[in-house]
Amino acid sequence: MAIDNRQMWEDLGIDLDEHDKLLNALPPIFQEIFLSQQNRPQGMGFFDFVVGDIHGIRVQELRQHALDGGKVVATYCVFVPDEVTLAAGAVPVGLCAGTQFSVPVAEEVLPRNTCALIKSSFGFKLGRTCPYVQSSHLIVGETTCDGKKKMFELLGQYQPVHVMEVPNKKTERSRALWRGEVAEFKNIVEDLTGNEIKADKLAESTGLVNQKRRALQRLYDARKANPVPISGKDALLVTQVSFYDDVKRSTQMINALADELEQRIAGGDGVFPKNAPRILIAGSPMAIPNWKMHHLLEIAGAAVVCEESCIGTRAFSDLVPETGGTVEEQLDAIANRYMQIHCACFTPNDERLEDIVRLAREYKVDGVVHYNLQFCHTYANEAKKVESALAEAGIPLLRIETDYSDEDMGQLRTRIDAFLETLR
Repeated sequence: MAIDNRQMWEDLGIDLDEHDKLLNALPPIFQEIFLSQQNRPQGMGFFDFVVGDIHGIRVQELRQHALDGGKVVATYCVFVPDEVTLAAGAVPVGLCAGTQFSVPVAEEVLPRNTCALIKSSFGFKLGRTCPYVQSSHLIVGETTCDGKKKMFELLGQYQPVHVMEVPNKKTERSRALWRGEVAEFKNIVEDLTGNEIKADKLAESTGLVNQKRRALQRLYDARKANPVPISGKDALLVTQVSFYDDVKRSTQMINALADELEQRIAGGDGVFPKNAPRILIAGSPMAIPNWKMHHLLEIAGAAVVCEESCIGTRAFSDLVPETGGTVEEQLDAIANRYMQIHCACFTPNDERLEDIVRLAREYKVDGVVHYNLQFCHTYANEAKKVESALAEAGIPLLRIETDYSDEDMGQLRTRIDAFLETLR
């Protein structure tokens, strides 16, 4: 029997009037940014469909899982191990928000000089306009920035929240702390679901998550080709969708798209001319529907070929070793893998500088755009070291600081045009 979305949203406590405004605003934006592109891969049809029904089928699946007695665990960061959530029979779903729509609601509580990602995320809960938030039984935060960890305190007044402490160094003591956080998260999820995490289930879930990472690696490897077979906007959309879609389905659809891209490469079929400037974007994460920077670069004639960010390479570059063993041994492997994420929260963070230079060379980019959300102080401060590392490597850099509004679009377009002209 078909599910009535409006009844479902009402049951979830959604503010239907505000929610209608949000959904009505999305189609024209998506048409302008995505559907107007020429020679798109056919495999993007699935991802277009997902966005077209963004608060429908997937929310129905989460709702049905809950009605069947299951639990939904919502996360804001790639540090939260999906392997553990899945092993307990719960469903993980990403929550980070990339829209200006929910920012004004959040500013009724949060300081205005808070980064847009935090305000947008909190605003969706405060305004009751996100069914993914409303569908979740537990929200898992983390201490990757001061703004987020204080926001999680406020969020906990509205919904159950567990915060994982991510250390700021990569010393042995820090790794031991993080290993303890992963173990505690396991206990929290077991208590939530009533299911004990056993070694075979943890090995199975680790394999599932690794398969998705391998699929995303294939997608990114295809972007190394010249001409590039897929736009940066489309690749960004694929990774964004992968954070909240079913892990098995996501893996299947990304692999199907990668098959098509590899065929395109063999035939020399690209979506940009061979001489288009190739750009790597590094820095702050870009949660759906934050497509601003990719759109500005690509309508200016550049090809975005890689993202060094939590929505890009940091999410999938490293796999968890699938060696089996006891639960404790597997948790060791999981904790070690997640400490390979080179977030700007770490100090020192030379590994991230090395990653950016390495990726710039692997993807044969002509220039790097360091993207920084306004008031995201960790990335803003680290941008200077990124600039120095790229200058030493002889790689041009454009530093951009912005938010989710469109007020600076003209100024950004002027700066981007000037940067691309220097690359040509």
